Amino acid sequence: MTKYLSTADIVVFLAYILLVGSYGFWIYNKKKKAVTDTKDFFLAEGSLTWWAIGASLIASNISAEQFIGMSGNGFFVGIAVAAYEWLAALALIIIAVWFIPIYLKNKIYTMPQFLTMRYNATVAFIMTIFWLFLYVFVNLTSILYLGAIAIDGLLGGQYLHIIMVALAAAAIIITLGGMKVIGYTDVIQVAVLIIGGLATTYMALTIVSEKFGLGSSVIAGFNQLMKEAPDHFHMMLDKPGPESTQEYIDKYRILPGVLMYLGGQWVVNLNYWGCNQYITQRALGADLQTARSGLLFAGFLKLMMPIIVMLPGIAAYVLYKGGHLPEFSGKMDSAYSAILSFLPSGLKGLSVAALTAAIVASLAGKANSISTIYTLDIHKKYINKGADETKMVWIGRSVVIISMLIAVIFTWDDLLGIGAEGGFTFIQKYTGYFSPGVFAVFILGMFWKRTTGTAAVVGVIAGFLLSILFNDLAPKLFGNETWLYTAYPRGDGTYEIPFLICMGFAFFMTMGLMILISLSGPKVNPKAFIHDEGMFKVKPSTLLQIVVTLLILMALYIKFW
Repeated sequence: MTKYLSTADIVVFLAYILLVGSYGFWIYNKKKKAVTDTKDFFLAEGSLTWWAIGASLIASNISAEQFIGMSGNGFFVGIAVAAYEWLAALALIIIAVWFIPIYLKNKIYTMPQFLTMRYNATVAFIMTIFWLFLYVFVNLTSILYLGAIAIDGLLGGQYLHIIMVALAAAAIIITLGGMKVIGYTDVIQVAVLIIGGLATTYMALTIVSEKFGLGSSVIAGFNQLMKEAPDHFHMMLDKPGPESTQEYIDKYRILPGVLMYLGGQWVVNLNYWGCNQYITQRALGADLQTARSGLLFAGFLKLMMPIIVMLPGIAAYVLYKGGHLPEFSGKMDSAYSAILSFLPSGLKGLSVAALTAAIVASLAGKANSISTIYTLDIHKKYINKGADETKMVWIGRSVVIISMLIAVIFTWDDLLGIGAEGGFTFIQKYTGYFSPGVFAVFILGMFWKRTTGTAAVVGVIAGFLLSILFNDLAPKLFGNETWLYTAYPRGDGTYEIPFLICMGFAFFMTMGLMILISLSGPKVNPKAFIHDEGMFKVKPSTLLQIVVTLLILMALYIKFW
């Protein structure tokens, strides 16, 4: 088992870099308007097809967070982590049918713009600051750190900082071309991501089959996973009891069984896919049918993502438990790299290219969103109201470079403790401090005409404070066992409520508070959106896409419940 890339691997990898770079440069030259037009630079308005939108959504979403973090959770917990991917497919249906029509009808280009139109500038400004902080210090940093760790592991563990800088530089180059370049290069990125990811899973299952004397059979390898690790193939974890081990309690704290479906998982998915500049930006420049088709295409692709990003982690667990990964440290965020090290020359290069594609695409998409929010919702409004189109584009490009430099500084020595927390958990947990308040403000703003600006301001702040209360303070203040919650030991003398449960508590309490405040206002807020019932109707072809996705989702949950 060698960790190092062969000449063939390097050739395959460089061929991928050359292909994406050349295509991006061609798109940039073909669409010169991106140099001076802000809507084209930030949104690629009207120029992305449904398949480009869907591919860009997946390429931006599937990154080191999934390849490294979710694979690590697959190693540690198992298939239960697939809930993030499979419920995303259902969330994308909801967003395609009900959210996107509202955005497009009201010509919403950024999420702060939505908040300004529906509520007031105060709500928008608070949320803009929240989003910029979250995108830079949680998302950019974790994606960059996890990606660099994974690739460095394949190169012998000596080039971490060089890889960090290289990934950041590649993302900057793509981002400077604007959303159109990002969107169309993402089509190649997601193709490489899926092909390379499937190849890795295929080889992982084949290796399991061979190591257990079953020949070179993918099906035999998968069946062996289910035989050797039956506890890793249950979607629902039972609540820990007095006899539960610390390891099982740690699993439950990450994925708390049925309870996570009562609030937290919905807040995570609907907020991420429907109220998140980083994601919705891909669809906001299209017409309704194109946007819907792109979102549903992305939802269908999400159904297969656990095969690519989770199964290798379970394979690593079975191989490690059977003594077939002697050089593996057992750290969950290293599971995917351990599997990649088994791959033959050439295929390893393709898999590293897939991983790099995911990291760079996600970094580029996140940097573009940071640039969009800052330029349109802070700089244009509060710093230089008279800035022309060309200046705005250059401001946006400067923000891309600055944000990436900040990410490199904070990941250089892992100042935020991403490695200790576990990459996937780090992102989900700390995003969860913001998600409940944000989602409550959006969902009430879209669908309840009585919601007031005052309620929204209170909701944004209350959601954040309630998240701190439940995540960090409640066990100390109210005890570890109450009528509302159970806090579980972390193994270091402290106790914690599972963060997905905390998210649900914070969301529903924020909703209740906002409703109470809004009841003191007018029955119809003057800034409420006017809905046309026809805008929520879908075409027969769209309905067919939805039905097929739902049937597959039902079959998966029935099989692995």
